[in-house]
Amino acid sequence: MDTRHLATLRAVRDRGGVTAAAAALHLTPSAVSQQLRALARDAGAEVVERSGRGVRLTAAGHALADAAADVAVALERAEAAVDAFRSAPHGLVRVAAFQSAAELLLPGLLRRVAAMDGVRVELGDEDVAQDEFPALAADFDLVVAHRPDAGADWPAGVDVVPLLREPLDVALPPGHPLAGRATVTPADLVDEAWIAVEAGFPVAGVLDAVGAVAGRPLRVVQRFNDFGVVEALVAAGHGVSLLPRHTAGRRGAVLVPLAGVRAGRRVDALVRPDRGARRVVRRVLDALRAEAARFADEPGAAATGPGRPDR
Repeated sequence: MDTRHLATLRAVRDRGGVTAAAAALHLTPSAVSQQLRALARDAGAEVVERSGRGVRLTAAGHALADAAADVAVALERAEAAVDAFRSAPHGLVRVAAFQSAAELLLPGLLRRVAAMDGVRVELGDEDVAQDEFPALAADFDLVVAHRPDAGADWPAGVDVVPLLREPLDVALPPGHPLAGRATVTPADLVDEAWIAVEAGFPVAGVLDAVGAVAGRPLRVVQRFNDFGVVEALVAAGHGVSLLPRHTAGRRGAVLVPLAGVRAGRRVDALVRPDRGARRVVRRVLDALRAEAARFADEPGAAATGPGRPDR
Protein backbone atom coordinates (compact mmCIF):
# COMPACT_ATOMS: atom_id res chain seq x y z
CA MET A 1 0.00 0.00 0.00
CA ASP A 2 1.12 3.52 -0.76
CA THR A 3 1.82 5.43 2.47
CA ARG A 4 0.50 8.61 0.82
CA HIS A 5 -2.85 6.94 0.26
CA LEU A 6 -2.96 5.86 3.89
CA ALA A 7 -2.21 9.43 4.99
CA THR A 8 -5.01 10.69 2.76
CA LEU A 9 -7.49 8.24 4.29
CA ARG A 10 -6.46 9.39 7.75
CA ALA A 11 -6.98 13.02 6.74
CA VAL A 12 -10.48 12.22 5.46
CA ARG A 13 -11.35 10.72 8.84
CA ASP A 14 -9.71 13.46 10.90
CA ARG A 15 -11.34 16.26 8.93
CA GLY A 16 -14.72 14.72 8.33
CA GLY A 17 -14.77 14.49 4.55
CA VAL A 18 -13.06 14.59 1.18
CA THR A 19 -13.30 18.34 0.59
CA ALA A 20 -11.77 19.30 3.95
CA ALA A 21 -9.04 16.67 3.55
CA ALA A 22 -8.25 17.96 0.07
CA ALA A 23 -7.85 21.51 1.38
CA ALA A 24 -5.54 20.36 4.18
CA LEU A 25 -3.43 18.23 1.82
CA HIS A 26 -3.37 20.87 -0.95
CA LEU A 27 -5.00 18.46 -3.37
CA THR A 28 -8.19 18.58 -5.39
CA PRO A 29 -11.18 16.58 -4.11
CA SER A 30 -10.89 14.50 -7.29
CA ALA A 31 -7.28 13.59 -6.45
CA VAL A 32 -8.30 12.56 -2.93
CA SER A 33 -11.08 10.36 -4.32
CA GLN A 34 -8.64 8.76 -6.75
CA GLN A 35 -6.25 7.96 -3.92
CA LEU A 36 -9.08 6.41 -1.88
CA ARG A 37 -10.06 4.22 -4.84
CA ALA A 38 -6.45 3.13 -5.31
CA LEU A 39 -6.19 2.30 -1.61
CA ALA A 40 -9.39 0.24 -1.81
CA ARG A 41 -7.95 -1.74 -4.73
CA ASP A 42 -4.73 -2.42 -2.83
CA ALA A 43 -6.62 -3.39 0.33
CA GLY A 44 -9.24 -5.50 -1.44
CA ALA A 45 -12.01 -3.77 0.51
CA GLU A 46 -13.97 -0.55 0.31
CA VAL A 47 -12.55 2.09 2.63
CA VAL A 48 -15.31 4.72 2.31
CA GLU A 49 -19.02 4.68 1.55
CA ARG A 50 -21.56 7.30 0.64
CA SER A 51 -23.28 9.15 3.50
CA GLY A 52 -25.67 11.89 2.47
CA ARG A 53 -23.73 14.27 0.25
CA GLY A 54 -20.37 13.10 1.58
CA VAL A 55 -18.59 9.93 2.56
CA ARG A 56 -17.78 8.10 5.76
CA LEU A 57 -15.23 5.43 6.50
CA THR A 58 -16.22 1.79 6.47
CA ALA A 59 -15.08 -0.58 9.21
CA ALA A 60 -12.14 -1.54 7.00
CA GLY A 61 -11.44 2.14 6.41
CA HIS A 62 -11.32 2.87 10.13
CA ALA A 63 -8.93 -0.05 10.64
CA LEU A 64 -6.66 1.25 7.89
CA ALA A 65 -6.83 4.81 9.26
CA ASP A 66 -5.68 3.49 12.65
CA ALA A 67 -2.85 1.64 10.90
CA ALA A 68 -2.02 4.83 9.00
CA ALA A 69 -1.36 6.56 12.31
CA ASP A 70 1.07 3.78 13.29
CA VAL A 71 2.78 4.04 9.90
CA ALA A 72 3.15 7.81 10.31
CA VAL A 73 4.72 7.35 13.75
CA ALA A 74 7.15 4.74 12.38
CA LEU A 75 8.16 7.00 9.49
CA GLU A 76 8.76 9.96 11.80
CA ARG A 77 10.83 7.79 14.15
CA ALA A 78 12.90 6.57 11.21
CA GLU A 79 13.45 10.15 10.09
CA ALA A 80 14.40 11.14 13.65
CA ALA A 81 16.87 8.24 13.87
CA VAL A 82 18.63 9.43 10.73
CA ASP A 83 18.38 13.05 11.79
CA ALA A 84 20.25 12.20 14.98
CA PHE A 85 23.37 11.71 12.84
CA ARG A 86 22.91 15.07 11.14
CA SER A 87 22.79 18.48 12.76
CA ALA A 88 20.66 19.68 15.65
CA PRO A 89 16.90 19.42 15.07
CA HIS A 90 15.58 22.20 12.86
CA GLY A 91 12.40 23.16 11.08
CA LEU A 92 8.99 24.72 11.64
CA VAL A 93 6.75 23.82 14.59
CA ARG A 94 3.16 25.06 14.63
CA VAL A 95 1.77 25.76 18.12
CA ALA A 96 -1.89 26.51 18.90
CA ALA A 97 -2.93 28.03 22.22
CA PHE A 98 -6.03 29.54 23.79
CA GLN A 99 -5.75 33.20 24.66
CA SER A 100 -4.92 33.27 28.36
CA ALA A 101 -2.38 30.44 28.03
CA ALA A 102 -0.89 32.24 25.05
CA GLU A 103 -0.46 35.38 27.16
CA LEU A 104 1.15 33.35 29.94
CA LEU A 105 3.42 30.98 28.01
CA LEU A 106 4.10 32.10 24.46
CA PRO A 107 6.31 35.16 25.04
CA GLY A 108 8.72 33.05 27.08
CA LEU A 109 8.49 30.16 24.62
CA LEU A 110 9.49 32.42 21.74
CA ARG A 111 12.45 33.74 23.76
CA ARG A 112 13.62 30.18 24.34
CA VAL A 113 13.17 29.19 20.70
CA ALA A 114 15.06 32.29 19.53
CA ALA A 115 18.19 30.70 21.00
CA MET A 116 17.71 27.53 18.89
CA ASP A 117 19.42 27.73 15.50
CA GLY A 118 17.18 26.64 12.66
CA VAL A 119 14.00 26.27 14.74
CA ARG A 120 10.95 28.38 13.92
CA VAL A 121 7.60 28.52 15.68
CA GLU A 122 4.35 29.60 14.04
CA LEU A 123 1.60 30.50 16.51
CA GLY A 124 -2.13 29.89 16.19
CA ASP A 125 -4.86 31.62 18.19
CA GLU A 126 -7.38 28.86 18.96
CA ASP A 127 -9.80 29.43 21.85
CA VAL A 128 -12.38 26.66 21.44
CA ALA A 129 -14.72 24.56 23.55
CA GLN A 130 -13.02 21.82 25.53
CA ASP A 131 -14.10 18.95 23.29
CA GLU A 132 -12.76 20.72 20.19
CA PHE A 133 -9.11 20.91 21.28
CA PRO A 134 -8.03 17.38 20.20
CA ALA A 135 -9.13 17.99 16.59
CA LEU A 136 -6.70 20.92 16.39
CA ALA A 137 -3.82 18.42 16.58
CA ALA A 138 -4.51 17.60 12.93
CA ASP A 139 -3.44 21.14 11.97
CA PHE A 140 -0.87 21.98 14.65
CA ASP A 141 2.18 20.14 15.99
CA LEU A 142 1.43 21.20 19.57
CA VAL A 143 -1.94 22.25 20.98
CA VAL A 144 -2.06 24.01 24.35
CA ALA A 145 -5.44 23.03 25.82
CA HIS A 146 -7.15 23.28 29.19
CA ARG A 147 -9.80 21.50 31.23
CA PRO A 148 -11.16 21.85 34.77
CA ASP A 149 -9.65 19.90 37.64
CA ALA A 150 -12.39 17.28 37.53
CA GLY A 151 -12.78 17.32 33.75
CA ALA A 152 -12.84 14.21 31.59
CA ASP A 153 -9.62 12.79 30.16
CA TRP A 154 -8.62 13.80 26.66
CA PRO A 155 -9.65 11.17 24.09
CA ALA A 156 -7.37 8.54 22.58
CA GLY A 157 -5.39 9.55 19.52
CA VAL A 158 -3.35 12.34 21.11
CA ASP A 159 -0.52 12.17 23.61
CA VAL A 160 -1.05 14.41 26.63
CA VAL A 161 1.81 16.32 28.26
CA PRO A 162 0.73 18.11 31.48
CA LEU A 163 2.12 21.63 31.67
CA LEU A 164 0.68 23.20 34.83
CA ARG A 165 -2.30 23.57 37.10
CA GLU A 166 -3.57 27.14 37.37
CA PRO A 167 -5.87 28.17 40.25
CA LEU A 168 -9.04 30.07 39.47
CA ASP A 169 -9.64 32.94 41.88
CA VAL A 170 -12.77 34.99 42.48
CA ALA A 171 -12.46 38.35 40.73
CA LEU A 172 -14.18 41.21 42.58
CA PRO A 173 -14.57 44.93 41.91
CA PRO A 174 -12.36 47.22 43.99
CA GLY A 175 -14.19 48.23 47.14
CA HIS A 176 -16.44 45.16 47.12
CA PRO A 177 -17.27 44.01 50.69
CA LEU A 178 -15.50 40.68 50.05
CA ALA A 179 -12.42 42.19 48.42
CA GLY A 180 -10.50 42.44 51.69
CA ARG A 181 -11.05 38.81 52.68
CA ALA A 182 -8.24 36.24 52.68
CA THR A 183 -10.62 33.71 51.08
CA VAL A 184 -14.27 33.54 50.08
CA THR A 185 -16.65 30.56 50.02
CA PRO A 186 -19.48 29.59 47.66
CA ALA A 187 -21.96 30.63 50.35
CA ASP A 188 -20.50 34.15 50.26
CA LEU A 189 -21.14 34.38 46.54
CA VAL A 190 -24.63 33.02 45.91
CA ASP A 191 -26.27 36.44 45.68
CA GLU A 192 -23.68 37.96 43.35
CA ALA A 193 -24.17 38.76 39.67
CA TRP A 194 -21.72 36.59 37.73
CA ILE A 195 -19.89 37.11 34.47
CA ALA A 196 -19.12 33.68 33.04
CA VAL A 197 -17.67 32.07 29.93
CA GLU A 198 -19.90 30.28 27.44
CA ALA A 199 -21.16 26.79 28.29
CA GLY A 200 -18.80 24.05 27.14
CA PHE A 201 -15.65 26.00 27.99
CA PRO A 202 -13.57 24.66 30.90
CA VAL A 203 -14.13 27.45 33.44
CA ALA A 204 -17.92 27.09 33.05
CA GLY A 205 -17.71 23.65 34.65
CA VAL A 206 -15.91 25.07 37.69
CA LEU A 207 -18.60 27.71 38.11
CA ASP A 208 -21.22 24.95 38.08
CA ALA A 209 -19.32 23.25 40.91
CA VAL A 210 -19.37 26.48 42.93
CA GLY A 211 -23.15 26.67 42.53
CA ALA A 212 -23.51 23.03 43.55
CA VAL A 213 -21.62 23.61 46.81
CA ALA A 214 -23.58 26.82 47.44
CA GLY A 215 -26.83 24.89 47.11
CA ARG A 216 -28.31 26.73 44.16
CA PRO A 217 -27.27 27.87 40.67
CA LEU A 218 -25.33 31.09 40.46
CA ARG A 219 -26.96 34.07 38.76
CA VAL A 220 -25.11 34.64 35.47
CA VAL A 221 -25.83 38.08 33.97
CA GLN A 222 -23.24 38.12 31.16
CA ARG A 223 -21.19 35.57 29.23
CA PHE A 224 -17.95 36.48 27.52
CA ASN A 225 -14.95 34.28 26.70
CA ASP A 226 -12.17 36.87 26.62
CA PHE A 227 -10.80 37.05 30.16
CA GLY A 228 -9.40 40.53 29.56
CA VAL A 229 -12.88 41.83 28.77
CA VAL A 230 -14.36 39.89 31.70
CA GLU A 231 -11.87 41.46 34.11
CA ALA A 232 -12.60 44.92 32.72
CA LEU A 233 -16.32 44.37 33.34
CA VAL A 234 -15.64 43.14 36.86
CA ALA A 235 -13.33 46.07 37.61
CA ALA A 236 -16.10 48.44 36.45
CA GLY A 237 -18.53 46.91 38.95
CA HIS A 238 -20.73 44.90 36.59
CA GLY A 239 -20.37 41.58 38.42
CA VAL A 240 -17.91 39.02 39.76
CA SER A 241 -16.19 36.15 38.00
CA LEU A 242 -13.69 33.32 38.19
CA LEU A 243 -10.39 34.20 36.54
CA PRO A 244 -7.01 32.46 36.18
CA ARG A 245 -4.57 33.59 38.84
CA HIS A 246 -1.45 34.04 36.71
CA THR A 247 -2.90 36.28 33.99
CA ALA A 248 -5.70 38.17 35.78
CA GLY A 249 -5.51 41.05 38.25
CA ARG A 250 -3.80 43.45 35.86
CA ARG A 251 -6.89 45.35 34.76
CA GLY A 252 -8.23 46.49 38.13
CA ALA A 253 -10.09 43.49 39.55
CA VAL A 254 -9.23 42.15 43.00
CA LEU A 255 -8.45 38.43 43.11
CA VAL A 256 -9.40 36.42 46.20
CA PRO A 257 -8.81 32.65 46.55
CA LEU A 258 -11.91 30.46 46.70
CA ALA A 259 -12.29 28.08 49.65
CA GLY A 260 -14.56 25.04 49.75
CA VAL A 261 -14.20 24.15 46.06
CA ARG A 262 -11.10 22.96 44.27
CA ALA A 263 -11.18 25.65 41.60
CA GLY A 264 -8.50 25.29 38.98
CA ARG A 265 -7.76 24.25 35.46
CA ARG A 266 -5.22 21.86 34.01
CA VAL A 267 -3.20 23.18 31.09
CA ASP A 268 -1.89 20.42 28.82
CA ALA A 269 -0.06 20.10 25.53
CA LEU A 270 -1.76 17.76 23.06
CA VAL A 271 0.28 16.19 20.28
CA ARG A 272 -0.38 13.45 17.74
CA PRO A 273 2.10 10.57 18.17
CA ASP A 274 3.57 11.01 14.69
CA ARG A 275 4.14 14.74 15.24
CA GLY A 276 5.63 14.03 18.67
CA ALA A 277 8.18 11.69 17.10
CA ARG A 278 9.82 14.63 15.30
CA ARG A 279 12.94 15.80 17.12
CA VAL A 280 12.25 19.46 16.46
CA VAL A 281 8.74 19.12 17.92
CA ARG A 282 10.13 17.45 21.03
CA ARG A 283 12.65 20.25 21.37
CA VAL A 284 9.97 22.93 21.27
CA LEU A 285 7.80 20.88 23.62
CA ASP A 286 10.68 20.73 26.11
CA ALA A 287 10.95 24.53 25.90
CA LEU A 288 7.19 24.88 26.45
CA ARG A 289 7.36 22.62 29.52
CA ALA A 290 10.29 24.59 30.92
CA GLU A 291 8.36 27.83 30.49
CA ALA A 292 5.25 26.34 32.13
CA ALA A 293 7.33 25.12 35.08
CA ARG A 294 7.86 28.78 36.05
CA PHE A 295 4.16 28.98 36.91
CA ALA A 296 3.53 25.50 38.32
CA ASP A 297 1.03 25.84 41.18
CA GLU A 298 1.82 22.52 42.84
CA PRO A 299 4.86 20.24 43.14
CA GLY A 300 4.61 17.66 40.41
CA ALA A 301 1.94 19.57 38.49
CA ALA A 302 4.17 19.69 35.44
CA ALA A 303 4.92 16.09 34.49
CA THR A 304 8.20 14.75 33.15
CA GLY A 305 6.98 13.25 29.92
CA PRO A 306 4.06 12.39 27.64
CA GLY A 307 1.26 10.13 28.70
CA ARG A 308 -2.35 10.06 29.83
CA PRO A 309 -2.12 11.01 33.51
CA ASP A 310 -4.68 9.83 35.99
CA ARG A 311 -6.17 12.95 37.50
